[in-house]
Amino acid sequence: MAKIALGCEPVVGSLTPSKKREYRLTNRLQEGKRPLYAVVFNFIDSRYFNVFATVGGNRVTVYQCLDEGVIAVLQSYVDEDKDESFYTVSWACNIDGAPFVVAGGINGIMRVINASNEEIHKSFVGHGDSINEIRTQPLKPSLVISASKDESVRLWNVHTGICILIFAGAGGHRNEVLSVDFHPSDIYRIASCGMDNTVKIWSMKEFWTYVEKSFTWTDCPSKFPTKYVQFPVFIASVHSNYVDCNRWLGDFMLSKSVDNEIVLWEPKMKEQSPGEGTADILQKYPVPECDIWFIKFSCDFNYNAAAIGNREGKIYVWELQSSPPVLIARSLVFLWFIFFCCGRNSYYINALCSHAFIH
Repeated sequence: MAKIALGCEPVVGSLTPSKKREYRLTNRLQEGKRPLYAVVFNFIDSRYFNVFATVGGNRVTVYQCLDEGVIAVLQSYVDEDKDESFYTVSWACNIDGAPFVVAGGINGIMRVINASNEEIHKSFVGHGDSINEIRTQPLKPSLVISASKDESVRLWNVHTGICILIFAGAGGHRNEVLSVDFHPSDIYRIASCGMDNTVKIWSMKEFWTYVEKSFTWTDCPSKFPTKYVQFPVFIASVHSNYVDCNRWLGDFMLSKSVDNEIVLWEPKMKEQSPGEGTADILQKYPVPECDIWFIKFSCDFNYNAAAIGNREGKIYVWELQSSPPVLIARSLVFLWFIFFCCGRNSYYINALCSHAFIH
């Protein structure tokens, strides 16, 4: 377990907006009456940078941002199970470049939808409980990773339908895994966090041959030699409560709990002692009235800004490439927000709320 480094105090950002950028509400849509839990822009394919997907209830919907704030509905999918409630969605792509929408939720089943031919490509069954988050490997967008209530993280190949690796076991999480993220440049590394109050960093390097094998596997996916990764290379207890969102910022980590702030910290690992090291807390981005879990933040494509909401309906946009932290903007929309998504250049920000509205 990593220890919190002693020394300099972290730099805390001011809640006085710099007004470097002004945001205005350009559109507002309602999808039925069930809460919307996730929204994500397509960062995988530059042809569709203004296309985003939402999930809520048993529905997956794909939209496109047009000129003058117009939002067009492109596609909508309704799961055959009326009791399904999707919590998370991510964009991926097949090896031929076809855009995929991958969604998961309360049933623990991942639906892989081919948005080019509007058909279900595959359904992944493996998790023993609900799926809380799905993320896509930016360097190999046919690979996705899922975090689950069953205390595991799983790596999947959306092309072949294979579960390649399962991150769980002796050194794994001891409660629900709420969030997971791929390192932006180190293809072997992921980070996960959850209800055991920890952030764990895992390495796939010694298992990478299985990842490569998954692309050429022609037998039944259930016969693939899926491997367990039982021990992370780093464990940190930066927070004293549930950790519901973590994102890599280069080699640094952004994470959030129920402490009304996002924390930027540096994991410093001991090469000879896997799992041990120190966590050096560098900066804090205050978010007042954000003391409940499963309110997640989002970063834009270039990691220049992060957006997050709170239970009072306020949106906070923080600049990530500055020290001390700079609050770019603060807006009020009068609804309780669950999830945010920044567009490719942070000029678009989509927000979802518990009343099934998209802003």
